[in-house]
Amino acid sequence: MLNSSILNKLNEQIKLEHFASNLYLSMSSWCKAQGLDGAADFLLKHSLEELDHMRKLFNYVNDSGAQAKISAIEEPESEFANIKELFESTMKHEVFITGKINELVDLALKEKDYSTFNFLQWYVSEQHEEEALFQQIVDKISVIGLDGRGLYLVDKEIGKLAAV
Repeated sequence: MLNSSILNKLNEQIKLEHFASNLYLSMSSWCKAQGLDGAADFLLKHSLEELDHMRKLFNYVNDSGAQAKISAIEEPESEFANIKELFESTMKHEVFITGKINELVDLALKEKDYSTFNFLQWYVSEQHEEEALFQQIVDKISVIGLDGRGLYLVDKEIGKLAAV
């Protein structure tokens, strides 16, 4: 059984993962409207992954004999100056989520909830991968640039990541 402090933090994380899914869906729509089909596909796929992260937390809470809560989420950002700003925003968001996962891990250890600690190890690893992935994209955008054919090449490179 989950204690109330762990349950509250897990339900908060469910909300954050739900928001992330909507954020990336919104970003996908922006990219599609800009003719950036590769980035749109990548972000759509990533939106679905975030929804899976939410579902995994939801199931863990319910399987632990508690009740997962689905809370209202705010409207995600939907306008960006350019694709570089968009992906810098995703990187910032992933760093924020990593911090929240780390807080959960710290709380699980403090509360001696080793089952939750063990469950959260997947998220620790996942966040490491997420930050590396988005940093790679931001770095590629910086190297390739957005001038001339740069934007076309950036979109193609991001689109390749959607296929992986």
